[in-house]
Amino acid sequence: MSLGVQRSFDDLGASLHEVPFCVVDLETTGGLAADCGITEIGAVKYQGGELLGTFQTMVNPGISIPPFITVLTGITQAMVTEAPHLEEAYPAFLEFLGDAVVVGHNVRYDLSFLNAAGRQLGYGRLPHRSVDTAALARRLVHNEVRNLKLGTLAAYFRSPTTPNHRALEDAKATAHVLWSLLERAGSIGVTHLEDLMELPTAKGSRHYNKLSLTDELPRAPGVYLFRDRHDNVIYIGKAKNLRTRVRAYFYGDKRRTITDLLRELHRIEHRVCETELEAEVTELRLIAANRPRYNRRSKPPKSSHWVKLTDEEFPRLSVVRSRPSDDSLRLGPFRSKATADRVVAAIWDAVPIRRCTGKPGSKKGTCTFAQLEVAVCPCAGDVYPEDYRPVVEALIRGIDEDPATLLQPLTTKITQHAAAQRFEEAGWVRDRHRALASAIERRRAWQALQRAGSLWAQDRNGHSALIERGRFVAGWSTDRPFDAIVRSPQLEMRQVPDSVGEAEEAQLVWKWLCGAEVIEATGALALPARSVPRLDQIAI
Repeated sequence: MSLGVQRSFDDLGASLHEVPFCVVDLETTGGLAADCGITEIGAVKYQGGELLGTFQTMVNPGISIPPFITVLTGITQAMVTEAPHLEEAYPAFLEFLGDAVVVGHNVRYDLSFLNAAGRQLGYGRLPHRSVDTAALARRLVHNEVRNLKLGTLAAYFRSPTTPNHRALEDAKATAHVLWSLLERAGSIGVTHLEDLMELPTAKGSRHYNKLSLTDELPRAPGVYLFRDRHDNVIYIGKAKNLRTRVRAYFYGDKRRTITDLLRELHRIEHRVCETELEAEVTELRLIAANRPRYNRRSKPPKSSHWVKLTDEEFPRLSVVRSRPSDDSLRLGPFRSKATADRVVAAIWDAVPIRRCTGKPGSKKGTCTFAQLEVAVCPCAGDVYPEDYRPVVEALIRGIDEDPATLLQPLTTKITQHAAAQRFEEAGWVRDRHRALASAIERRRAWQALQRAGSLWAQDRNGHSALIERGRFVAGWSTDRPFDAIVRSPQLEMRQVPDSVGEAEEAQLVWKWLCGAEVIEATGALALPARSVPRLDQIAI
């Protein structure tokens, strides 16, 4: 026999006045919990401050009570001789406990004996959540009392019951301490069970008084915006559970940026989203629109970079910042020029495409790249368009059809450098391989979304989304029919995204689609037959 899983209290989201608390105290023979030497169980049960009942029983531990325990508690061997044994007392206690949250002073000690008893009798460990009044007091009043003993706290909070090392009286005193501590906790915004569970370990006390700013946040997926006293947006984030995620900032994150963020925080705005995908996309768009100063990593760059095949008689690769306006082959956009340059270097390692920028035939001799035989360059006028065309075709084929033709030469170079113990050079080529492979994968996903047009997909959780050429249009988790969703005019097909922000949104959508089922689409959602080789198995 085993205990069932305790009720979730709406995933810890229950208000404290709705939560049943069972304050427990045990008297024992001392020693190890495995001996199950319980001599007395006392408990009081409350909900919303109202007493629901009391429980008290002596227990015959089946072992002798040490004299010093008798002196401490007043419980003698004669008092437990006729008392019920643990196999009788324990089920009665479980029935009284129900699904309440277990409360105790240094509750781990009491739970260790209760769990040992449960295992011995075949019930298993208690699945109940627990609250320790000693830990709460350490967090809330440690500067106001000389120590955190139950007797000291009971006297400080003027408990009508004085603890005397008897289970029921100690449980009643602990209950009074609990209500006094909950009153203190409520003044700093602790109003729900999840807040109470986090409070003992919360270390971000400097701005803990701002926790009340989160009181109106729902337990739903969405996006939150932190605003300063001038109402400027200073940080934007997403969450599966808005209330839980935002309150976590106050629970001990000591990073300097978080401390500074909370210091400036004046108001919290939120937007509920029907699905996690909608929250992710909304966060991305809001960050791009507001550019909050604390969103340093996720903030889009001020300019995007593309790798472009130039429109010349002898095309070459160029890194540009202008938005695509022609049909020239492009990769990107990239967040930084360094990444774009790495992709160019990877292609140079793979195919002998022209590298010099001079006018064909303008030099008396061949350029350095041609002399080293790493590029086919027309600078000396001895290369004709029909000689150069296969190089460009190999590049285009490698990007559009068979990426292995571009990536395999890089893999070979990595292996050769590693064999020669030129590990630094192998690492450079590895980074180029990864950058080019990622760029090709992103381009493929983007173009697959472009060809799919308007599509409706649903994930395994029943969340649906309307996607328009890689752009999220609407999401819903209800039974609304697809036709009820407002559709936007179909967007024009494009070879690559117009910005990093647009590309990152498409990646979010593609990642979600990989775990979803397409219900309806105006085009086919498919990738080329040949996959992009990865370097996951190569260690440098």
